[in-house]
Amino acid sequence: MGRNHARCYSLVEGTELTAVYDADPGRARAVAEEFGGEVVDSLEALADSCDLASVAVPTVAHLAVGGDLMRRGVHILMEKPIAPTVEEAQVLVGLAKEHNRILKVSHIERFNPVMRELEAKLKYPKFIEAHRLSPFPNRSVDIGVVLDLMIHDLEIILHLVKSSVVSIDAVGVPVLMKTEDIANARLRFENGCVANVTASRISQERLRKVRVFQDDGHLSLDYQQQSGEMYWKEGGAIQKARVEVEKDEPLKLELAAFAKSVREGKTPDVTGEHGANALAIALEIIRKING
Repeated sequence: MGRNHARCYSLVEGTELTAVYDADPGRARAVAEEFGGEVVDSLEALADSCDLASVAVPTVAHLAVGGDLMRRGVHILMEKPIAPTVEEAQVLVGLAKEHNRILKVSHIERFNPVMRELEAKLKYPKFIEAHRLSPFPNRSVDIGVVLDLMIHDLEIILHLVKSSVVSIDAVGVPVLMKTEDIANARLRFENGCVANVTASRISQERLRKVRVFQDDGHLSLDYQQQSGEMYWKEGGAIQKARVEVEKDEPLKLELAAFAKSVREGKTPDVTGEHGANALAIALEIIRKING
């Protein structure tokens, strides 16, 4: 993911990729040679070289790395999940406030162009169904599929429903790793909405879809293809129309929005608090899975 962030920073207008730091100096050199920037040998040197930075390290190191950079005056885009525990997430949020730094969490699907259609057409969601399937990624092996994949949909669902979760049922199965590789969760919200969420990293296919039902119809959107359809009742029959989506790369859009929020001193779309809330729900799902 660090390489992808470097690639997209090099594409965002108004930003300059100035420095790359990695625990593996050879990896840092390869990224810098491909996309630009100076290879630095410490977080201190990185902080001296930039105004904002992406932190794409193992989750257990988020507090150490992100906290150090914010103390040194750098605005942070933290890869998800924000932290391994809610307590560490809250420390990161507190450090951002203490040092007056922007802390944004990389819940990338918020910047998928299909989200614009969801936000524009959604009024009162009653039922949400999300599926996120992929082959085993050979990365993020320090966490299970809930924190690796499902958390994307959990954050989006919290954003759309805007109500408190009152109950969770969940099941998960470890297949290749000791943690869950496939999981399903059913969330019930205080306002009556129900969400059914499935994530797998042992699938033979890639699938990232969401369907949102409300009183006057439903939306079916494909994050991967950046396409969608809308259904509604009219004249005693179900009508269907294609949702027009202007395609673009979500990570590039996310980094551009991050840079803009830093430049203008504005609150980012996905704050540290948003990331902490999604993490809390994800950890509760894991707790339910583990009994």
